[in-house]
Amino acid sequence: MKKILMILTSHYEMENTDSKTGLWIGEFTDPYYEFIDKGYDVSLVSPKGGVPPIDPLSKITENITASNRRFQDDEVAQQKFNNTLRLEEVNAADFDAVFIPGGHGPLWDLATNETSGRLILDFLASNKPVAAVCHGPAALIEAAELKPGLLSGKRLTGFTNAEEALAFRGDNVPYKLETRLKELGADFHSALVPYTSHIEKDGLLITGQNPLSAGPTAKALIKSLEPS
Repeated sequence: MKKILMILTSHYEMENTDSKTGLWIGEFTDPYYEFIDKGYDVSLVSPKGGVPPIDPLSKITENITASNRRFQDDEVAQQKFNNTLRLEEVNAADFDAVFIPGGHGPLWDLATNETSGRLILDFLASNKPVAAVCHGPAALIEAAELKPGLLSGKRLTGFTNAEEALAFRGDNVPYKLETRLKELGADFHSALVPYTSHIEKDGLLITGQNPLSAGPTAKALIKSLEPS
């Protein structure tokens, strides 16, 4: 049985606003059930452990996905979600791959968390894939700061500057993810039309652009783990 580690954010505050952020719930539930339905074992961790904050906007009707509704009736998944382990409690050696969902939260905590960064480097050093979607690729920032040049020339995607502007949250974040990844040398690509699904795979790195890319990113990770 394949074992997947999912790293979730613990951060919920934004800048210059009383609005809250956190995990975009569909970016967790869509991949989670892709893995579960494949028979994989999924473990959940976060910087602070316990219950990850959920971005309120991801729970409004227009953003609800079928996997969100499935999660609401899944006591096992909710038990895992409400009791995430702390990052320090897990080891890359115990898993086959790591997946990092977005929501704006990772821009603050996963992007600067040394334990998360070292975990990502451990997966890569062990020839294990690292997948992230939307703002989840912010976790690669700390890994790249611990290992300069890590992202140089790597084809990546993530939540774009255009999408940030359309979300009206550009003034509430510490930096634009697309800009920061490019500054770290990434060869950044995105869909021509904002908020449409887009993924990039470069070696062990698999990234998705936005919420609609969460399921496809998980499927790409599964494909990389299954024998051809």
